[in-house]
Amino acid sequence: MNDSIVIIPTYNEKENIEKIIRKTFALPKSFNILVIEDGSPDGTGQIVKNLQNEFPNRLFMIERKGKLGLGTAYITGFKWTLQQGYEYIFEMDADFSHNPDDLIRLHAACSEEGADIAIGSRYITGVNVVNWPVSRVLLSYFASKYVQFVSGLKIHDTTAGFKCYRREVLETIDLNKIKFKGYAFQVEMKYIAYKCGFQLKEIPIIFINREKGTSKMNGSIFNEALFGVIQLKWHSLFHKYPQKKANE
Repeated sequence: MNDSIVIIPTYNEKENIEKIIRKTFALPKSFNILVIEDGSPDGTGQIVKNLQNEFPNRLFMIERKGKLGLGTAYITGFKWTLQQGYEYIFEMDADFSHNPDDLIRLHAACSEEGADIAIGSRYITGVNVVNWPVSRVLLSYFASKYVQFVSGLKIHDTTAGFKCYRREVLETIDLNKIKFKGYAFQVEMKYIAYKCGFQLKEIPIIFINREKGTSKMNGSIFNEALFGVIQLKWHSLFHKYPQKKANE
């Protein structure tokens, strides 16, 4: 069985989904894909179903009724992939803001370099973001720095959504207790993994703003991240986290 699977949440991604799937399957390392499809009215789900006939043992889909949030999409995907026995579980956007070529580098960081979570980082070597307006770059960059300051996370890109997890991380974290649905979900997962003693490693990437389709970003998502980190920090003062197993 393939040990690696990429979870791709989708909502109205008909312009991108087939291209991202084919690009991922064309990589020199083999990855399976799980699409979490939230009832896109533009026909994204049907495109994936058609491709499943071409890739019957590599492409999977869970269809949900309605737009239920990024965090719940990934939690659904995590639970499914753990049940299927995958060792390396990835998060990746459908819109090519994350380059599928970088999946190989994230995998190597976990499989060969000792990381428990490999993070595709926009900010570890400066600001590597293409085609974002300056206002959005500054908002994202300083949001990450704010989260870093409040949480104590030793990483530069705290809100990054391009990641590889070793399965032990997702088995250790109580996925049913993850609270946030938007960008704060990305912070929450990193923070809890950090508190559990897992090693987080940043891999520099170039983030390219989507060329096709509509961005799902809005101000409330950033507000959730900004205020959510305070809740996470406060909760951690009174909570004992399960720890990474020794000698792993």
